Amino acid sequence: MSWGTELWDQFDNLEKHTQWGIDFVEKYTKFVKERSEIELNYARQIRNLSKKYQPKKKEEDDNKYTWCRAFHSTLNELNDYAGQHELIAENMMSQIIAELTRYTQEIKTERKAHFHDGRKAQQQVEASWKQLEACKRKFERDCKEADRAQQYFEKLDADINVTKADVEKARQQAQMRHQMASDSKNEYSSYLQKFNQEQNEHYYTIIPNIFQKIQVMEEKRIERMGESLKTFAEVDRQILPIIGKCLDGITQVAESIEPKNDSSQVIESYKSGFEPPGDVEFEDYGQAMKRTVSETSLSNSRSDNKADRSSKGKSKTLWPFIKKNKGSNPEDFSHLPPEQRRKKLQAKIDDINKDIQKEMDQRDALTKMKEVYIKNPQMGDPNSVDPRLAEIAQNIEKLQAEAQKFEGWLAEVEGRMPVKSDPPKRTSVLYETQNSTPPTNNNCAQDRESPDGSYTEEPSSEVQSKVQPETAESGDEFDDADEEIQPTIGTCKALYPFEGVNEGTISVAEGELLYVIEEDKGDGWTRVRRNEEEEGYVPTSYVEVFLDSNAKGAITYI
Repeated sequence: MSWGTELWDQFDNLEKHTQWGIDFVEKYTKFVKERSEIELNYARQIRNLSKKYQPKKKEEDDNKYTWCRAFHSTLNELNDYAGQHELIAENMMSQIIAELTRYTQEIKTERKAHFHDGRKAQQQVEASWKQLEACKRKFERDCKEADRAQQYFEKLDADINVTKADVEKARQQAQMRHQMASDSKNEYSSYLQKFNQEQNEHYYTIIPNIFQKIQVMEEKRIERMGESLKTFAEVDRQILPIIGKCLDGITQVAESIEPKNDSSQVIESYKSGFEPPGDVEFEDYGQAMKRTVSETSLSNSRSDNKADRSSKGKSKTLWPFIKKNKGSNPEDFSHLPPEQRRKKLQAKIDDINKDIQKEMDQRDALTKMKEVYIKNPQMGDPNSVDPRLAEIAQNIEKLQAEAQKFEGWLAEVEGRMPVKSDPPKRTSVLYETQNSTPPTNNNCAQDRESPDGSYTEEPSSEVQSKVQPETAESGDEFDDADEEIQPTIGTCKALYPFEGVNEGTISVAEGELLYVIEEDKGDGWTRVRRNEEEEGYVPTSYVEVFLDSNAKGAITYI
């Protein structure tokens, strides 16, 4: 079916249809562009999500668990997954959007040329038709004039009163009019024949050729649309194998999770190295106690019990808040239990040995370089290597000294590790020091008020039968359990809400009024009390303090 023969009279409709086809291509191009933007945004969000949940530096130890490693591997696979969606967007931009944009400009130019030729041909036919109509009207007018001239001549020829000269004049006028009508007839006939030839050529040759070109152009446009749709699918299909590999990788790491291994790793991570405490020895105080029922003994007993409860409550509340925890941990990891300390020291020694090996490798390489320079002076000056060799020697010496220091600590820890066959017993010496030796801050033992101090955060807590000298310092830093409740030195108002999540801190609400029992000593914390049983530390910047007039100059600060 040819547009030229079937649609010879549909010039305007073809012009509208082809313009609609070009608009459709531009619409599809815009659709693909928005799809590529969606892919880019999706890939960006996936990358941001993966980055958000990447392990922080403080979470690097989590990699010892298989389920943590599996999750981190999943995040890495998601990164690759996002990269494939970026590839989709890139291929759509280059293979579809750019090509269709260029093609749209070409088809617009081609269409404009074809319809310009068709419009020009139509104008020529219309001009010929107008000329034919003019010839026809002239012929009609000349015929009418000739009839009127003939009738006028016949009228004068029949009138006897008209002179022969007038009759002759009328006859000549009639003949002239007939001749003009004959000439107009011949001209009209000739131009009619010419117009018919032009019209025939227009509708059977020129217009069919133009419409045929437009039809070919339209079919190419439709074919290009089909190719673009196919490319649209192929761009997605090309990345499916890689996306499948990403998903297979996630499946593999999920299958590599080992619950038994992870549960054993928990033991390795938190094992303290201590033995469970032995049986508590019975101490019979009944022999020395003479029970008397009197008002004095009863009141003394009640006051003593009250003081004991108060001191125990204070000690339990305030001891875990150790100010030194705000700073860096000791270099020898003495704040850790024996087993964990041993692991940290061993890891530190391994790291130092790796650094020593690196330095030694550099030293060996430089030594060989120096030997080459000695044998071949033209390659370099052997003396230029000496400063670097001396520097490396100093580094090795420092690292070896560092390793020796940590090895000494490690030997000390391994020598003090308790033997399972010799469980510790609670001795009266430790019992006497229970008020000055703080309870454990370990999660598994923080609620046990063990009098033997079997686990503390002090450096020599591994030695269960030895009293820590630093205990006295802790006693200076915190209230002793046997002392009375510390008096207030002023009041304070909470400027902001504070959640006391750490041991030894206290939660306060905005606008709450509290008593000050110990002002800021330069560490940024103020000790406050809500009532007889609730007290702790709050950040100094969170409260407005009003000291009493007799308390250090009555300083007020925020």
